[in-house]
Amino acid sequence: MPDAADDLKVLEAAALAELGTAADEPALREWNTRYFGDKGQMRAALGKLKDIPKDQRAAFGQEANRVKVALEGAYETALAAAKEAALQASLTASPLDVTLPGRTRPRGRLHPATQVLRRVTSIFADLGFQVYRTREVETDDLNFEALNMPAHHPARDMWDTFFTTTPGVVLRTHTSPGQIHVMKEHHPKPIRVILPGMCYRNEAISTRSEIQFLQVEGLAVGEGVTMADLKGTITAFARRMFGPDRQVRIRSSYFPFTEPSIEVDIDWPADDPNRDRLTKGTGWLEIMGAGMVHPSVLRAGGYDPDQVTGFAFGMGPQRMLMLRHAIDDIRLFWANDLRFLRQF
Repeated sequence: MPDAADDLKVLEAAALAELGTAADEPALREWNTRYFGDKGQMRAALGKLKDIPKDQRAAFGQEANRVKVALEGAYETALAAAKEAALQASLTASPLDVTLPGRTRPRGRLHPATQVLRRVTSIFADLGFQVYRTREVETDDLNFEALNMPAHHPARDMWDTFFTTTPGVVLRTHTSPGQIHVMKEHHPKPIRVILPGMCYRNEAISTRSEIQFLQVEGLAVGEGVTMADLKGTITAFARRMFGPDRQVRIRSSYFPFTEPSIEVDIDWPADDPNRDRLTKGTGWLEIMGAGMVHPSVLRAGGYDPDQVTGFAFGMGPQRMLMLRHAIDDIRLFWANDLRFLRQF
């Protein structure tokens, strides 16, 4: 069908002529839509195939495919040339200064609770303590029984415990079960470790308490360990953590796994405007509980209390940070508010 083939050649010539006049990328894309779009001229030309006699369809199809390939090739060549010309024009108009510093990527940072935990760890490392990590899911035996709190003992009321669906398995309420783990592992050698980790208690969430919180346990066991060693360790830590001028006050207290037990306070700077609020007007602020390891706990860990003694202490790193920076709401540590986190 000569007329149909001639129409394709006319279409090709017209398309190439228009393509030559397209000066930039938008004009080229408009040309592509006009000829190869859903309603383009090339599709309209191919739509005539059904009207061509069967014996001429093969030849028409071959010619149509040749024209299509030729136009598409010319379009891609012209488009690449237009992009290159636009790039060169841009570089000429706004030269690239390769000596300028690049755009820096925003950097993340450690969570403030992690920062203070690392600070605590560093201080005790300098004092000769090793870090010992233990599990967060514990048995009732290790969380309570081995720590001198048998079933139905009133001391258990001090912890609002999360129980699991497995009988006798709980989320640990404190890091103290780690004492048993480390004693059984290192027996009969002397021990000087800290045990950081997360604890869980089913408490009402408030400005001073959360259902999960970090805690750092400390344990030293060996021959001749005394309360004087405990006091010296605590004093050295407090002055490294809060300042060299801090005074330490020790008060009697009660914990089922230490005997005798103490609470440790530090004097808060008088020039701090938050002093009265943080110390409730006393000038002293509690930072940890501590004491000499109870003989029953030493036995549970495999040690003979007639041969060795030990001391233990426990503190909350998040509360430490609250003390250092006068933060009055512990919930801020879990709120993921960047305005708060970026201050540290």
